[in-house]
Amino acid sequence: MAEYGDFKPTDAVRDLVPKVDYHSNSIVDLPLLMVQLTRFSCGGLCVGVAISHSLADGLAAVQFINSWAKLAREDRLEEKDLPFLDRTVLKSSEPPMAPRFEHTELKDIRSLNGPHTMSERMKETSVTLLRLTKEQVEKLKKKANEDGLSSSQSRPYSRFEVIAGHIWRLNRPLPANYFGNAVLRTRTSPRIIGDIVSNPLSYSAQSIREGIEMLTQENLRSQLDFIAGQEDVSWLRGSFHTLGCMEAPFTGNPDMLIGVWTNIPMYEADFGWGGPLYIGPALLNADGKSFIMSCPSEDGALTIALRFQTIHMESFKKFFYDDI
Repeated sequence: MAEYGDFKPTDAVRDLVPKVDYHSNSIVDLPLLMVQLTRFSCGGLCVGVAISHSLADGLAAVQFINSWAKLAREDRLEEKDLPFLDRTVLKSSEPPMAPRFEHTELKDIRSLNGPHTMSERMKETSVTLLRLTKEQVEKLKKKANEDGLSSSQSRPYSRFEVIAGHIWRLNRPLPANYFGNAVLRTRTSPRIIGDIVSNPLSYSAQSIREGIEMLTQENLRSQLDFIAGQEDVSWLRGSFHTLGCMEAPFTGNPDMLIGVWTNIPMYEADFGWGGPLYIGPALLNADGKSFIMSCPSEDGALTIALRFQTIHMESFKKFFYDDI
């Protein structure tokens, strides 16, 4: 198991998860769930899970794995462990209403650098895992909140707002055991690079917060109505099922797509062998894709998994830590 190092999503780690050929099968023939069990020479085990993102988002997938692990230990499932499958809670209007927002987050993203060129898309990329100790996380939060918290701000910047800003609501929440794909898109307003680097961290954190706060109940319903009004939604489905630099959604350097897994109970999946050593993505499919995740230790540390163009990776890692 030592050959996998820190389990950053390399090709070797990708082999620990079942692979699906999305070219030779029609959409109706694609499996919704595949599981691969790998036994290492040291006696360790890896449970690799491939689940269709159209079926479940990250929270639902992890809750499924945690419930499965409970059953494997012969524990009883509680009410909160049972999947909530009522699809009417995330449904467009009947008949669909006209969208109430522009929804640029659901339209083609064009880089600030100009049109996407094949040469830019084909540049070599690398993946890495960046570790942030609890002390480093608190230092970033303190820096952002000291620089920019004003009387107009109702609360300090959160971990996600600060860290997403560092690397650049619904009124009625879904049931905690909702099983489905409830991923919503949002984006920050365009920012000039010079403004980002010349302003304090709070400037970027505030931009992240503004993007999050766009996701109101009305915005959610408007997104659903926008999608329902599209004759062809293959562009949306494709973003979940395509891999690699040629087919995966490409926003173009320096744009980024940042996901947050810090509130997902990833390390509760005990199949009876003890707690997991590591849980994380086996694949980051495109330049600029990243996830902010919890660590297996309970000391408040975080991990950021990301894929960048190789030419920029070492400089990014240096400035990432130097600027904390």
